[in-house]
Amino acid sequence: MPLTPTEYIIIVFAVALGAMATRFAPFVLFPEGKKPPQIVAYLGNVLPPVMMGLLVVYCLKDVPVLAAPHGLPELIAIVFVVGIHLWRNNVLLSIGSGTILYMLLVQKVFGA
Repeated sequence: MPLTPTEYIIIVFAVALGAMATRFAPFVLFPEGKKPPQIVAYLGNVLPPVMMGLLVVYCLKDVPVLAAPHGLPELIAIVFVVGIHLWRNNVLLSIGSGTILYMLLVQKVFGA
């Protein structure tokens, strides 16, 4: 059964309200000058690298290492991303350029 226009509007507002609540909650819970709890500070330090690691594992979980090209494009792109990041220490540059290199590798170099 398709949704009505009213239901679409309600869904959009609910999603917008949820997004705004998650964006504004830290500013309400931890105003400037108030020190956040130690666990929040700890999670703020460890979660970004953990999430990056999780994304890497998720992206590599279905790489066919027993069939050609044996994960070579992925390996080249990973080494490139790590090298660029160590050189420039810029997440956007390393991920963006690594994505471009990977797309070129799978479409032009190792593609059919």
